[in-house]
Amino acid sequence: MKVLVIGASRGLGQELVRQCLADRAQVTATARSAEGVAALQAMGAEAFALDVSDAASASGIAWRCDNAGFDQVWLMAGVYGPRTQGLQTPTEADFDAVMHTNVLGAMRVLPQLADALAPGAKVAVLSSRMGSIGLRSATAGWLYRASKAALNSVVKDVSLAWQGRAVCVALHPGWVQTDMGGSQADLTPQHSIADLRRTVAGLTAQHSGGFFNHDGQPLAW
Repeated sequence: MKVLVIGASRGLGQELVRQCLADRAQVTATARSAEGVAALQAMGAEAFALDVSDAASASGIAWRCDNAGFDQVWLMAGVYGPRTQGLQTPTEADFDAVMHTNVLGAMRVLPQLADALAPGAKVAVLSSRMGSIGLRSATAGWLYRASKAALNSVVKDVSLAWQGRAVCVALHPGWVQTDMGGSQADLTPQHSIADLRRTVAGLTAQHSGGFFNHDGQPLAW
C-alpha cells in the first residue's frame, strides 16, 4: 500500500506514519521544517518539506507526487489558534494563520493530488467534532470551530469532484493526548490513529462525502 501523509512532523501525523510503516506500507510524508523531514526519513519514510499555509511551498506538491498512485492520502496539517472561551474577536494575524492552514491549505493541496491517486483511493482529512454545527453546544475556540466547519465544506466539494475516482471523508480523531489536546485528553495518539486507520480501511464509495468519528460512527455536519 502506498500512503501519503501531509502534516507528519509531530502528534497524530507522526503516529500515523509510524503505524503505516510498521504495517510495511510505502509511506511518503511531509513536514514544515528540515528537522521534521529528517526525523521522518529516519523513521523510514520518504519525506519532503511542505508548509500548506505558504503558497509557494504548497505549489510544489503536484510534481513531487505526480502519478504516484497513492492508495491513501491523509491531510493531517492543522492549528488551533487562540484558546478563547467566548466571542473574543480574533486578531487579523490569528485569523489568517488558522484559516490559511486549516482551510486554504486544503484548497491548495487537495486539487493538486488528483493525478496522484490510485483508482479507488481513500482521502482522509482530519477535521474535528468542534466543526460540527449540528452537535455544537459550546463556543470555546470559535475561530478553530469556524475553520473546521469550512474545512468540512471543502471535503464535501472534493468528494463530489472526485466521485467515482476516490472516497473522500472528514474525520474526527477524538480528544487526543497531543500538544493541542493536552495531557488530560481521553485517547492516546496510538489509540486514535489505530481507530482512524480501521475506519478508513472500511470505507466504501457510499461513505464518500461523509463526516465520521474516529471509531467510524457518522457525525452530524
